[in-house]
Amino acid sequence: MSIVGRRDQTRYWVGFGRVPHIGPSRVARLQTVFGDLGRAWDAPASELRAALDDRATASLVATRATLDLDAELDRLAATGVTVIVRDDPAYPRLLAEIPVPPPVLYLRGELLPEDALAVAIVGTRRMTAYGREVTERFAADLAAAGVTVVSGLALGVDAVAHRAAVRAGGRTLAVLGCGVNIVYPDQHRGLAEEVSRAGALLSDYPPDRKPDAPHFPARNRIIAGLTLATLIVEAPERSGALITATFAADYGRDVFAVPGSVLAGASAGTNRLLREGARPVTCADDVLEDLNLGRRREQAATQLALPPLDDDERRVLALLGAETQHLDELAAAAGLATAQASALLLTMELRGLVRNVGAQHYARA
Repeated sequence: MSIVGRRDQTRYWVGFGRVPHIGPSRVARLQTVFGDLGRAWDAPASELRAALDDRATASLVATRATLDLDAELDRLAATGVTVIVRDDPAYPRLLAEIPVPPPVLYLRGELLPEDALAVAIVGTRRMTAYGREVTERFAADLAAAGVTVVSGLALGVDAVAHRAAVRAGGRTLAVLGCGVNIVYPDQHRGLAEEVSRAGALLSDYPPDRKPDAPHFPARNRIIAGLTLATLIVEAPERSGALITATFAADYGRDVFAVPGSVLAGASAGTNRLLREGARPVTCADDVLEDLNLGRRREQAATQLALPPLDDDERRVLALLGAETQHLDELAAAAGLATAQASALLLTMELRGLVRNVGAQHYARA
């Protein structure tokens, strides 16, 4: 899709995101009925009732009468907010696989392809000293191994996980129960800035939407959807972290839990998850091994010991993605002789940066 085409579709996704009483399921219904979001946005009320009830129809008619979609996109860009919609190539692949994925994401920061290798770390807001130490160890070690740590910027386990990932020099994503222009809780303003520089703050709510109690269980589906697995550190019997674990299990993603004392209320929900089939883990290596990611730690350590990439290597790496490319195509695109590109690719393969898939075809590792 062209840039113009993407902007045209994005404006409608943003518009519907501003309409009260219309969520992802109703937007999907509008797409089915009208075949195009632009047609749905402009449809008269009489036709909208084929897809919406009276309340949602009235809400849409009222919103579009006052909302300038192009001005809204310009305002978002001016405030540093990026919009990613379902048909955008940058939309997270894992999130797109869940039932009814959020049609639009707003973010501060940047999503990278390597964020597909992500693990959620969540738990109680009232963690114990044990919970703090365990969270710090897991988050730091996973981040150092090249795994993106995902959490919710809440007090307790969430905040500790984000901070540990940042301090380890890794990436971290915070999924909010409010808009990305709002920091909640307020005392995490500094942490939010750190996260946006080391990854991204993201939400499916419009940027200025204030936090509300129902938003937080709903945002947990995104935390689970963005990740290969969810790790519960400490959680009492009634905990939002258990909701995230339920979403992860429903999506067919792994659920890990750190065993806790049978006498500790903070671990009651975690220990119940273990009885119900969650996988017990005691260190980050357990998570990496169960997800077949053990080599990531070795590769990360190797990278630290090697000199940085030169300009030619960076140019070749930038040309590579998940899709394979032939050596000759890469050499031509990078402006290199075939023999020179072949030597570079061999070196980069030894460093764990590219994969040789045979017949002189290569892909990013």
